[in-house]
Amino acid sequence: MTMRNNLRRIRPWQLALTAAVMALPLIPSAPALKGLAFVRPAHAEEKKLNTSRLVSVGGDITEIVYALGEESRLIARDTTSTYPEAALKLPNVGYMRALSPEGILALNPTAIIAVEGSGPKEALAVLKNASVPFETVPSPFTRDGIIAKIDRVGALLNVPEKAKTLEEKIAADLDAAITEAEKRPEAERKRVLFILSAQNGRIMASGTGTAADGIVKLAGAINAIGAFPGYKPLTDEAIIEAKPDIILMMNRGDGAGTTNEDLLAQPAIALTPAGEKKAIIRMDGIYLLGFGPRTAAAARELNAAIYGG
Repeated sequence: MTMRNNLRRIRPWQLALTAAVMALPLIPSAPALKGLAFVRPAHAEEKKLNTSRLVSVGGDITEIVYALGEESRLIARDTTSTYPEAALKLPNVGYMRALSPEGILALNPTAIIAVEGSGPKEALAVLKNASVPFETVPSPFTRDGIIAKIDRVGALLNVPEKAKTLEEKIAADLDAAITEAEKRPEAERKRVLFILSAQNGRIMASGTGTAADGIVKLAGAINAIGAFPGYKPLTDEAIIEAKPDIILMMNRGDGAGTTNEDLLAQPAIALTPAGEKKAIIRMDGIYLLGFGPRTAAAARELNAAIYGG
């Protein structure tokens, strides 16, 4: 099957997921991923939201709502909210960065909780004019960022004790995964090239400050691209100079997109250690890059895939 035919079969949700990953906010250089004292934000003075009819925007936000046991409030979710499976039964309000205010308002929500970067601005303006509370949750790609996200959602749902219990559980799980990954000496850590897309032979890869960069580091590996922030296309020379031991990609799940064979056939990829060993890892995009309750498990799975075990 040719790459062109593969590209024609890409589904809208796959394009939305790729666009969502590219548009995720960048973060400054993160402090150490563990061992930092977590200071709970001052949510005590916030007025309580009516979340009896809640729309959740962002796969990580939806997962947290379910993990808190508050899914009965949900009346709709966005396209990126694909876990848990029960969430798929909810009405879909569209891609998180291309929300339809009319569709959302038709559901008569009492509040919307969205991950940072949702929009567009015009849609948010319509929702605010309709007096629908729209609360945004920051999403830094770190261990402490996940805990803070849970805290924020718990405060908005007015279930602080449930949030505290979940935070302690997730923090312990993350710390255990990080500690295990850090046991590997720096000299033995492998270089990972995360490829967001390879349409028409053009490699779009992750630099620093992205979800891909964050999960690679949590898994005890090295991001092979550290010269720029965000996602950018790479030249053949840059790919060869990166010398990745592993290529990491999102798993499309149905064979659409660039196949491993197509990728390995590219001359620049073939000249890398990863290309020579045909070392390509694919994982579910939301699981890998969501930075929600399942991130510790994703980091462990990625670590095992990279190093074996």
